[in-house]
Amino acid sequence: MDAPLIHRLGDELYDALRQRRTLVPLTERHPDIGIDDAYRISLHMLARREADGEKVVGKKIGVTSKPVQDMLNVHQPDFGFLTDAMHHADGATIPLAAAGLIQPRAEGEIAFMLKSDLQGPGVSRDDVLAATAWVAPCFEIVDSRIHDWKIRIQDTVADNASCGVFVIGEQHTDPAGLDLAAVRMRMTRNDEPAGEGLGSAVQGHPAEAVAWLANTLGRFGIPFRAGELILSGSLAPLVPARAGDRFDMEIEGLGRCSVAFS
Repeated sequence: MDAPLIHRLGDELYDALRQRRTLVPLTERHPDIGIDDAYRISLHMLARREADGEKVVGKKIGVTSKPVQDMLNVHQPDFGFLTDAMHHADGATIPLAAAGLIQPRAEGEIAFMLKSDLQGPGVSRDDVLAATAWVAPCFEIVDSRIHDWKIRIQDTVADNASCGVFVIGEQHTDPAGLDLAAVRMRMTRNDEPAGEGLGSAVQGHPAEAVAWLANTLGRFGIPFRAGELILSGSLAPLVPARAGDRFDMEIEGLGRCSVAFS
């Protein structure tokens, strides 16, 4: 794709975010769109947000677990960028309209806060754990600017990996000595069970997903920096979120996290 088309599609996604509306899938209108094109579109959309004053604070990995891949019919991971405007406090009530959310779904996952830089290729799970200051339970509220979530991998990549907002639990735990593959997450919506899963649902181990992203970005000369937050991917299928809903989760050994919507 040429630069003018890349910019036009990135502007469409940016406008859809700000206006809370959805678009016909990019892959329907441009069947030849490639993954590299989609990431270029995503970067243009991010540049528009940065021009508004948003600051990048980390990265997210999406579509890492088989339940989510099966739900979305997308069968490879992707990544997007986190900004400070996406972050909400643990226990917050988030107004859907003010947050720009259109068709949100809640994911329970494990967040990694880095204490040292990492750059691929060659980053291993152990390297990730050694570079991690703490881990915490996290709600990522994914959202899609693509109508009715009718996405292919190129659509979600272009749309910043379908990122909406995120909430980090207040308990921060040193991962040393923890088996993050074995921890179990349990989530409720309005006090009713809404999903559970093990850390191993994320590519066998959440740190493997983080290593995958470090190595993927490393091929383009993009490092992870100390102080960045990395969201490693959902441990269970996504759950639709509506005004009036409250979500709570607990991850064994990592603590709790909650979020509500209005």
